[in-house]
Amino acid sequence: MHLWWLDAVLYEVYIRSFADSDGDGIGDLAGITTRLPYLRDLGVDGIWITPFYRSPMADHGYDVADHRDVDPLFGDLATFDALLTDAHRHGLKVLVDLVPNHSSDVHPAFRAALAAGAGAPERDLYIFRDGRGENAAQPPNNWVSVFGGPAWTQVADGQWYLHLFAPQQPDWNWRHPQVRADHDTTVRFWLDRGVDGFRIDVTHGLVKNDLLPDNPPAPGETITFFRERAEPHAWDQDGVHEIYQRWRAIVEDYDRRDGTARALVGETWVADPRRLARYVRPDELHLTFAFSLLAAPWSAAAWRSAITEDLAATAEVGAPATWVLSNHDVIRPASRYGDGAIGLRRARAALLTLLALPGPVFLYQGDELGLPEVDVPPEARQDPVWERSGRSRPGRDGARVPLPWSEHAQPFGFSAAGVTPWLPQPDVWADLTAQAQASDPMSTLVLTRGALALRRALACLGGGALRWRDDLAPGCLAFDRPGVPGAPDQAGLTCVMSTAERDTTCALPGRLILASGPVGYDGVTLTLPPDTTAWLAPR
Repeated sequence: MHLWWLDAVLYEVYIRSFADSDGDGIGDLAGITTRLPYLRDLGVDGIWITPFYRSPMADHGYDVADHRDVDPLFGDLATFDALLTDAHRHGLKVLVDLVPNHSSDVHPAFRAALAAGAGAPERDLYIFRDGRGENAAQPPNNWVSVFGGPAWTQVADGQWYLHLFAPQQPDWNWRHPQVRADHDTTVRFWLDRGVDGFRIDVTHGLVKNDLLPDNPPAPGETITFFRERAEPHAWDQDGVHEIYQRWRAIVEDYDRRDGTARALVGETWVADPRRLARYVRPDELHLTFAFSLLAAPWSAAAWRSAITEDLAATAEVGAPATWVLSNHDVIRPASRYGDGAIGLRRARAALLTLLALPGPVFLYQGDELGLPEVDVPPEARQDPVWERSGRSRPGRDGARVPLPWSEHAQPFGFSAAGVTPWLPQPDVWADLTAQAQASDPMSTLVLTRGALALRRALACLGGGALRWRDDLAPGCLAFDRPGVPGAPDQAGLTCVMSTAERDTTCALPGRLILASGPVGYDGVTLTLPPDTTAWLAPR
């Protein structure tokens, strides 16, 4: 059986912001279908689509009211089936988002729990508790929401329910067999429709410490990405692993039926690489995102440390590391690494280095265009983080602005002319559209297409070994991807990324294959400007 996911490049489609087919300013399933040729030509192996299920959209689809139906905002099941069929015709795999940590507060099961009252068995499907203090007026513990504020909301009869995210997203009680059985049904429902796997939301959060003890006092610094150390009773509990063993068994049963591999991919925000690797043991998830590079500063030393630790930890359990630099929840690399031209140079260098690493890679829509983060005006912000944080955190809207496809003004081909997108696009994006970049040989889109074509063509890229080089100047990250025995004309590849402040000169005899920006090279000596990556075929 071909395990396609071992070295695949997959592309995250944030559905609301990808392509609008019906003129309501919001992306949809049919819009994705119209852009499948673009994704095929880009050179990715498949797509992950963010939630399109029935939802009141309190968290833009991550508050699911029915995980086995399509919200009319995005289409219907027939539209999804048509998208899946067309994607497969173009040679693209399709992963759908599974959101198992919580439901919407309008989910029938939660409505039944509220109506049934304290002590009723319906409440056992969620995490309801009595409060503390006089008249039980205080939350059951000191846990806080990822979105800001307490992680508990009190209902009319005085009990409190847990929500690690927004109040409209009550957490399921994963100790309950009915919760597990219902999610098994959901997994089978989408596998029966022909999906190639799942990206699983918040994989490290499903199971909580049964005693629900207080977490330690809040740390002085803001928690940016990883929360399990500051909140050890809410995240990365050992009980999550049997859930993924159960889903792995379901998926492998489908694999055996038709000889086609499917993939389970975890969104696991766990800092310790060895704790992270436990999620991809042979009987659990196939892949889980390695977020270490996303969190790493712009430093060759920091990148090498993160890559080394992730590769070592996943190798211990026989799984590949799964690389990612961005997604719909974080600041885009072109802004995270610096402002303006500096940020874009670094984002291009990072992207080229990422695609040279062994193992699968996930790209976020717009990475291939080098899009920067957008400073969405306060009056236009829609992310619940903005309000839940008391308007102290701008939220994630800046990474979710609809894609610019063509034309010289909003909506830049995202919607029909004259339609206002659900988030405003900046006018400066006229030069960053896919149409404008397609004809510019120095554009980020052309760079990405070239890198993906080479990654597919060169046997030394994708899966395989990585060998660090220590013969280059400080400030350079350099590694070899050894050639594959028996592959003709595949002698291997050397990747060099400079994070130094000045030009770096390296003795590297060979042939220049690709670079993220202008470099100097005479076949023997490479002069690498700051914030630049080059791929070389060694002599």
